[in-house]
Amino acid sequence: MKFILGKKIGMTTIYDEKGALNVTLLECGSKVSLVKEKGKDKDSYSAIQLEIAKTKNKTKKKEFRVEGSELKKDDTVDVSIFELNEKVIVCGTSKAKGFQGVVKRHGFSGSCATHGHKHDLRAPGSIGSGFPEHVVKGKRMAGRMGGDRVTTKNLKVVFIDKAKNILGIKGAVPGIPGGIVEIKAL
Repeated sequence: MKFILGKKIGMTTIYDEKGALNVTLLECGSKVSLVKEKGKDKDSYSAIQLEIAKTKNKTKKKEFRVEGSELKKDDTVDVSIFELNEKVIVCGTSKAKGFQGVVKRHGFSGSCATHGHKHDLRAPGSIGSGFPEHVVKGKRMAGRMGGDRVTTKNLKVVFIDKAKNILGIKGAVPGIPGGIVEIKAL
C-alpha cells in the first residue's frame, strides 16, 4: 500500500493536450520520515506512523494501518512512490468557519420580510412541539461549522516533481493552504 503525508500549497491550473486542469499542489518532501512501527502482538493491530514538519519547530504524526511493510524506522518516503494517472484518496481537515447561523450552516431560506414579520429574517423557526418537551437530538440549529475530517476519493495524480517533492492532484483537496493531508493509493 502506498501512502504519504503532504502539506497543501494551494491550487493552480495546468494545461495539457486536452485543455486546462484544476490541480491542487501538495508538498510531500523528504521531511516525511517513519517514526514508529506498531506490531500486532503488542498493539493488537499493524500500523506505521509517519511524521512531517508542520512548522519550523512542530511536527505532525499520522498513523496508517498496514499489513507487512518494507519501511523501517527513520526511512524517508517521497513522491516517487506514486505514478501519473494513479487514483488516490486524500484525507484532511476542512476549513473551519466558526459559529454560523442556520441560513449559512444548513441552507435555510429564512422568513419573509413582510406580512407582520419584523427582525426574524434569518431565524430557524419552530424547534419542537408540546411533546416530548425538549429539543430532539440532531435538530438542525446554529453552531460551529467546518473543521471536520473530510475524505475525498478517486482523485487522480496528474503532476509529479521529484526534485521538489511536489505532487499535483486533479481537483480540490480538503483543508487550508499549509494544512496537513494524508494521501493513500487506491
